[in-house]
Order: sequence, then structure tokens, then C-alpha cells
Amino acid sequence: MRSHLTVFAALSLLACAPGPAPQAALPVAPPPVAANSVAPPPVGSTPPTPSTRWALVHASVLDVAQGTMTPDRAIVLDADQIVAVLPSAELPSVAPARVVDVGGKYVIPGLWDMHVHFGDPASPKAFVANGVAGVRVMWGNPKFGPGMDHIHFDMRDAFDKKQQVGPRMVIASNIMDGPKPIWPNSLGLGTPEEGRKAVDDAKASGVDFIKVYSLLPRDVYFAIAQESKQVGLPFAGHVPESVTVAEASDAGQKSIEHLTGMLVACSSREAALRKKEKDFADKGDHSPAEWRKFHRAQAAEAIATYDAQHAATLFQKLIANGTWQTPTLTVLSAMATITDPSHAQDPRLQYVSTFMRRSWDPSQDFRLKSQTPADYAAARAELKGDVALVGAMNQAGVPMLAGTDELNPYCFAGFGLHDELELLVKAGLSPAQALRAATLGPARYLGHEATMGSVAEGRVADLVILDADPLADITNTRKIQAVVSRGVFYDRPALDKLLEDVKSTASHPQFPGGGG
Repeated sequence: MRSHLTVFAALSLLACAPGPAPQAALPVAPPPVAANSVAPPPVGSTPPTPSTRWALVHASVLDVAQGTMTPDRAIVLDADQIVAVLPSAELPSVAPARVVDVGGKYVIPGLWDMHVHFGDPASPKAFVANGVAGVRVMWGNPKFGPGMDHIHFDMRDAFDKKQQVGPRMVIASNIMDGPKPIWPNSLGLGTPEEGRKAVDDAKASGVDFIKVYSLLPRDVYFAIAQESKQVGLPFAGHVPESVTVAEASDAGQKSIEHLTGMLVACSSREAALRKKEKDFADKGDHSPAEWRKFHRAQAAEAIATYDAQHAATLFQKLIANGTWQTPTLTVLSAMATITDPSHAQDPRLQYVSTFMRRSWDPSQDFRLKSQTPADYAAARAELKGDVALVGAMNQAGVPMLAGTDELNPYCFAGFGLHDELELLVKAGLSPAQALRAATLGPARYLGHEATMGSVAEGRVADLVILDADPLADITNTRKIQAVVSRGVFYDRPALDKLLEDVKSTASHPQFPGGGG
């Protein structure tokens, strides 16, 4: 895929360039400060020394677990850690060197986008500027050229060392798919032995989890599941067509992306629908148009035969097995509506690299260029079924993660996570539940609840300061006044400067295709 090669070549420049340290102090008026304090920390810089504590005071702090706001709190930070959260009146007892009075504004934990691909060099600062503190990369280190075997590892290293501004990263293996993989440069695996070796190689390379995909043969999938457990790596991704959702959950798949397999799994005719698909596939090769027509009929029948009791049994299995759902309603919505002219007028396109915008043209995407109006109408109908399914799963207590599928058409880095939160609320989650899917949920999923995901002592210093209460209206997560990322403070002018940098990167001539 030429577009992918271009993207990752550009990223290799981004990750390997020495780059500046996080944004230097800007000529802006300092925020109000408490009477007993000196000036706030320089904007866009880490507090001077690890031993120098500083604080946000008079903050309304979100308790993510309870879904409530606690007013007039002080948050004391030291380097990249929250060391205390206490009533503002008690702050003098801590004696921080510097204090920023946020004047009652709303402080939430840094957000996580739990499904990204991170292939646009304009993305890193866009995430931070939108309060996205961390991302789960769902296709790690794609081998799109010489010297690019560790591109995401190089990026993470540069961000962690603060050589570049960017989010925290959890990185998948290469995509593990069947012998004829959907995506070029993913792994085509045809035997259990190949599956086990792929897991062992991924473990040796240092990835955080295994990514499974749609066309894995049944025996290869279960070999991957067993070997992942053996080497101590979680596995996540699509539910392959060769297994049921219930089987994937029982095998230990940690998360299911894009609701793959879920509509059929909740149908009273699940077994019959699965047999239809197997019989159709067994008849030999089919054209893309034939497959689309078949899948349109399958989705329509699955939605029409949704069985609440059958679904409830499945939901309880998912809960018992700790199988999370990442619905990615952002990409499902974008793909169903991509022909809508309003997409091309989205002002956020200025933050997307020129060559990436070109790849978002349906006529350039192998998945979309032969789509018909009937295909798009079916996709919109399926989207309605997906949204209803998310609401039903949430009501049952199935754990959810907020993810966008960033890098796909109109799934914007940083901005898109706010789209996803709004879509989750429209699907039936409360604002508190949606926020949990982007904060405490990721922390629990990753096994880091003690160190991230909430505004509490011992957690990393990732915070978003909002002008309005997100519990009252989830769209208020877009009203960002300041961000603390890795202990680095960015006020609104500093965030605007990051976005200006994103626009500049998006059109920079050093990146192939940029600006042309």
C-alpha cells in the first residue's frame, strides 16, 4: 500500500529526529495564583526539579469511579506524579513552591484512545493538545520499509524521554491474519506452528500484546490464544470468522474491536447464519461485490433476529471472562457516511497530513472504491444495530473502552476521541460511563489502576482542565483550558501553539506528499 509506506517513512523522520524538548515558556499572562505562592510553573515545561512540588488549587475534581465532582480541591504534583489530592484550604500544610489557581474549573484524568494506528506524523501533538494522554496502537511496527521494524518503539522512546511531545503508548504486535491476509505487510499464518512462532517472535520483540484478525483459521487462532497465555501476553482484536464470540471470550481474548461478530452472536439464528457464511465461503472465490451483497443480507438478518435473551447470556459470559468491548463507533459511523459531502468540509482536516487526506478519498481506498449506494445504505442500517447493541451491552455491564480507529477516514487524532465519547453517550452510556471508558477503564484493562486513570495520589500526572462540567454535557470535554501531560503544564495558548505545530507538520514539504 503506497499510502502506508509514505506514512511510515514520514514517521521514521519524526521518531528519529532529535527534536525540541517540550514547549518552552510562552509570553502569556500567568494564571491567578494563591496568596502564599510564587509564579506558576513555566507553561509547557516540567516543574523545575523533581523535589519541587507545585499544585493546582480550587479545582472541581472528577471522581471517575463514582461519577461525581468534588469541588474546591488542590492537586499536588511532583515531576510526573500526583502526590496528594486534598481540600484547597489544606494546601498550605503541603507548602508547594508554585500554585496555579484554576478558579473552580473541572479537572479530569488524561484521556486514552484505546484503538489507534498512529501513522500520521501530525498525530502526536494533536493527541496531547486534545487531552489524550495515552493510546493503544493496534498495529505495531508495520514493516513498510528497511529500518522501520521498530518505528512505534522508537516513537515511544522519544516521547518517554521527552525528546518529542506525544502520548504514552501501548503497542501491539503486527496483525496476525490468515494465509491470505487482508492487509499487506501483516502476518499471513496458515498453521498452528506458524501461529505459535509468530507469538514467540512478537514476545521477543517487546510488544505489549498480540493483535488477532478476521481471517485466522480456527486452529491457528486457538494456537495463538494458547501461546499468548503461555508467554504472558494478552491478545486482542477482531473475532475471526472461524470462531464464535463466545469461543473467543472463553479462549481469553482480552478485547473485541469494532463489535466484530457481535450482531450475529446476538441473533436467535446465530448457528444458521454462521453455517450460511461457511457454505458461501466454501463455494470458492467470490468477487468483492458478491461478498458485500452476501454480508448485507447477513447483517440485515442478524439485526432482524436479535434475541435479547440469547444476547443476555452472551453478555454475562463476556463479563465473567473479563472480555472488553471497544466499539469504535467513530470509524463505524465514518465508514457508513463517508460519501456525505460534509466530511470534506470538516475544519479538522487542516490537522491531517495532505497525503493522509488523499488516502481518505473513497476512490483511493481498496475497501471502499467499488462500494455502491446499496452498500452504504446497508452500512447505515448496520450502524443503527451497532449503536443499539452498545447500549444493551452497557446496560448489562459489559466493560467498555473508548477507541476511534484513528488513521482511518475521518477518525482524527485527538479530536476523534471526543467524537467517540459523544457517540457512546448517544448509544446510551451516561457521561460518567463514557469518561470511565477513556480513563479508569483503560487503567483497569491494562492492569495499571494503581498508577493511572484517576485523579488520586500515586497516579501519573496526566490531567485535563475543562471550562465546563463534562458530567452535565459530554461535549464539554472539548472545552479544554489546560492540559498536564507527563507532568508538563500546557495552558490554552500553549495548546494552541501545539495545534499550530500540527498544522505546520501536516503540510511540511519534508514529509512525502505533504503540501502537494
